[in-house]
Amino acid sequence: MADTYTPPVYGTGVKATIQRLGGHLAGMIMPNIGAFIAWGLITALFIPTGWLPNEQLAKMVGPIITTLLPVLIAYTGGRMVHGQRGAVVGAVAVMGVIVGSDIPMFLGAMVIGPLTALILKYVDRFTEQRTKAGFEMLVDNFTAGIVGGAMAVVGMWGIGPVVRAITDTAGDAVGWLINHSLLPLASVLIEPAKVLFLNNAINHGVLGPLGVAEALKDGKSILFMLESNPGPGLGLLLAYMLFGPRQLRPSTPPAMIIHFFGGIHEIYFPYVLMKPRLILAVIAGGAAGVFTFMVTGAGLVATPSPGSIFAYLAVTPKGGWFGVILGIVVATAVTFAVAAVLLGFGRGETKEPAAEPAAEPAAEPAAVTEPSAAPVAHDHDHDHDHDHEQDHERDHERDDRETRARSASKEA
Repeated sequence: MADTYTPPVYGTGVKATIQRLGGHLAGMIMPNIGAFIAWGLITALFIPTGWLPNEQLAKMVGPIITTLLPVLIAYTGGRMVHGQRGAVVGAVAVMGVIVGSDIPMFLGAMVIGPLTALILKYVDRFTEQRTKAGFEMLVDNFTAGIVGGAMAVVGMWGIGPVVRAITDTAGDAVGWLINHSLLPLASVLIEPAKVLFLNNAINHGVLGPLGVAEALKDGKSILFMLESNPGPGLGLLLAYMLFGPRQLRPSTPPAMIIHFFGGIHEIYFPYVLMKPRLILAVIAGGAAGVFTFMVTGAGLVATPSPGSIFAYLAVTPKGGWFGVILGIVVATAVTFAVAAVLLGFGRGETKEPAAEPAAEPAAEPAAVTEPSAAPVAHDHDHDHDHDHEQDHERDHERDDRETRARSASKEA
């Protein structure tokens, strides 16, 4: 399934390993991108700050992102490893991770889904040759249930606390950078944390409270803009639309609309997970945007929620439009430029389709030449045999004439 979105990787080096990891992540996430878009649309429309606020319909937002999407990811990852049985146990195991945490567990789903399927795969190999005829279904059902249930417990007690520890560590590190006036470097931690769906924990748990305190003092705060800048995500999606894998390019325009105008940044996270090296692009764009905000003295009076361009403009203080817009534009441009370089400006995407038609005509003449050569060789052999037979007949007639001549001379 990963090969649908990424070319096959050869070699055993570090680069090849990272590329394979990106391919597996793509195989788990990209088949479910439609579910991400559906969640983004529901969120952008029906949350209290959305286009069509609806309290009842907005109740779908939480369960989709905390339960449905992680289950889909774990299901797909398990299916990649061990078919339908792997998909089932992966979906069961991820429920422990979901219940054991209060944040979206996409990272945990990408770990526990394939891992549980791999364990079941080895269990099936062990029991396959040891199960008597007639007991196959019983053994298969119980092994799947035992493995799935056990891994759900492991996920709840093991993976959940690990992710919480990562979140707390990232938040403390961002706070340290802020206290030491190293805001552009905060993007080194904020952007990877966002891609792992820890954006809300960073924004509302660390940046928001600090920004409120600063806004009460100065009337505005740059801290509201560190995580919520829509520029890096927009630049990444633009690069994907122009230079990304051809199968994914049609999905980027709606993702850009949901991200930039709807403020649902999670929509671009799977695109980074598909090619992990692109994290460098969003880090560069985020740092460039923060630096621009600092230079121009930009700031917001409150947290833009969600982080759309409209929400940004709504909480921009009077006279601060230039710095805010410039920071978004710079972040978009820098991210786009770096992502375009990392994607090779689409060269791999244009060469591969061109190579296929060139290879097919080259094979056809060979196929045509070989059959045509056989009849020529056959005709040559046939002509040679025919000439040999004619020579033999002439020799035979000459011998007959000589025999008749000797007989005639004797009679004379």
